[in-house]
Amino acid sequence: MPTILRLGSYRFHFYSDELKEPPHIHVETPDGECKFWIEPIRLARNNGISPRIIREIEKLVFEHQTLLKEKFNEYHKR
Repeated sequence: MPTILRLGSYRFHFYSDELKEPPHIHVETPDGECKFWIEPIRLARNNGISPRIIREIEKLVFEHQTLLKEKFNEYHKR
């Protein structure tokens, strides 16, 4: 489960066994974990994170979309 980015208390990562899914990123926080599709960016799953924090994470996904997509594709050899 490679870590792609750390921003504050957020850890952006993906799981190596998710080859059949479109590009996405998991974000671990002290309160839980969420998953965002990268293109188009949208929330795929939320487990325990408040709506305010989800909006904050979504903004970070937008800001780092290119890097996140590149790293996902690089790791999964797309």
